[in-house]
Amino acid sequence: MFRKLCLVAAVLLLSGFNAWCEGDSEWKSLFDGKNLDAWENPYTWGEVTIVNGEIHLKANRKFFLCTKEKFADFIFEVEILLPEGKANSGVMFRCHKEKNKVFGYQAEVDGSERKWSGGLYDEGRRGWLSPKKPNNSESGTAFRENQGKAFKRNDWNTYSIHCEGNKLKISVNGTLCTDYEDKTDTEGYIGLQHHGEKGQTYRFRNPKIKVIRK
Repeated sequence: MFRKLCLVAAVLLLSGFNAWCEGDSEWKSLFDGKNLDAWENPYTWGEVTIVNGEIHLKANRKFFLCTKEKFADFIFEVEILLPEGKANSGVMFRCHKEKNKVFGYQAEVDGSERKWSGGLYDEGRRGWLSPKKPNNSESGTAFRENQGKAFKRNDWNTYSIHCEGNKLKISVNGTLCTDYEDKTDTEGYIGLQHHGEKGQTYRFRNPKIKVIRK
């Protein structure tokens, strides 16, 4: 009996150790609905407010609200609601920030008929990474007709971004839209984009992150 108990205990300890090694960490909220202590605006323009537990961005020029902390390997999730009419946004990840400038990986949030939501864009550097040439290309058309349908216009959309080593994955409402490998950035900030449409309010809620421990 004692040997059986020891065996069970050993199995449980090993399972816990393996889970830790595989990155089984807890979700951490990056916004409690009341304050923006985890975030900052590196731009000298852009209005950020909290309304009914949501983050609202308003501006006449493009800007990004960024985390104060850098992240390397993680799963990040956030819900996004675009305004009606012309609108475009994005979620920056492993990005870099300077005064009045943010650049790096971006998960596309596209409110237009081209339907590129969930694609991977390199903001301020190389441009489109996946699909490589969305505009009137074979890969862009295939993306629009398949993964691009995951995005729900005029409704809340859940984005999930999974970064682990060189592997970058973007899902929209549970649909995997991008599965890409790139080694340019191994860590950086997370950012929420206002595209700069005058008078438009971009809404975000429930941003959370699960850090993957090695």
